[in-house]
This record gives sequence, C-alpha cells and structure tokens, in this order.
Amino acid sequence: MTATYTWDVFSSLDGFGSATGDWTGYWGKQGPELLDHRLALYDAPQRMVFGARTYREFVQMLGSGPADSEVHDPWVTRMVNLPATVVSASLEGPLDWPDGTVERGDAVDVVARMKETSDVPLRSHGSLSMNRALMAAGLVDFVQVTVFPVITGQTGTAPIFGGAADFDLELVENRTLDGRTQQMVYRPTLH
Repeated sequence: MTATYTWDVFSSLDGFGSATGDWTGYWGKQGPELLDHRLALYDAPQRMVFGARTYREFVQMLGSGPADSEVHDPWVTRMVNLPATVVSASLEGPLDWPDGTVERGDAVDVVARMKETSDVPLRSHGSLSMNRALMAAGLVDFVQVTVFPVITGQTGTAPIFGGAADFDLELVENRTLDGRTQQMVYRPTLH
C-alpha cells in the first residue's frame, strides 16, 4: 500500500510563503474557523516530513514565541506532537521534536521509500524547495494551499512555486474560512 503525501503550504495571494516587516505567520488574518480547521487537519494519525531548513525554522520559532502567541496555536502543538521525519545531510539526532528522526539521503529517494512503507499518510508543512523537487518526481499526491487575503509585492519572501516545474492541477476540494481565507486542495500532474 502506498501512503498519500500532502504538501500543506500557506501563501499570500501573490504566491509568497512569508513576508518581512510587520506581517505575522498568518499575515494577521487568522480567525476561529481557520484555527479550528487546522486543528482538525492534524487530528488524524499521520507523519510529518520536513526539510532541514524548515525544521530549524520551526524549532527556532517554537522556542522564541511566548506561550500565548500564534506560534503556540493548538494546531501547531498538535503538529509538533506527531511523528516527524527530517530529510537532511547535515542534522544529527536527537532532534528537538518529541518523535522526530533524521533520514539521510536525497529527499526523492527518502520520500519514495516512506510512501511505500508508511502505514499512515505523510504531510509536509512548508519545506518549499524539498516539496518542489518531490512534486517534479511525482511523489506529491495533494497540494493544499491556504491563501490569505493579502498581497506582499514589496515585502514577500519565499516564493512558493518559484523555480517549480510546470503542473496541471485538478481541484479536489476548496473552502472559504472566516469569510476571507481560501483553502484549495489540488492533485498535481506534471505538464
């Protein structure tokens, strides 16, 4: 049996995963429906997969934010308590993640093997360059994009699909959260 792999990513309308300045991780647009939906997404058994850079950013972010900040929203806490695999050539264990392991090697090879052996779905939040490579290799079953109602043309960083291959996308699911934020789930196919 092959496990499904979902790439879960936040984006501004113009395709950036983050921004400088006074923008927050949700661009200040989080609402109760979004937060409840995120919590439900991380309720089912699954394994997280991260690249080393995203893993380091999560650990730094989690260690720096006050306990009542969005960094410690309940869905983030739930995500941190899921088993995780970090694909890295440079990290050494043990990881600062309750059930985290390091897998060495090329992400395409590691994730292909994980899809064949995992008894739970695989999910990655962020990890842009790793997931673009996994999409090009045909290993991403679903791209879940949560688009926040902002344009960060001057301050946007981390273009989500910058440098990606060309893909046709089949819309599998879409919803509006809090009357303003769009979540779309697509099945990608290399064009």
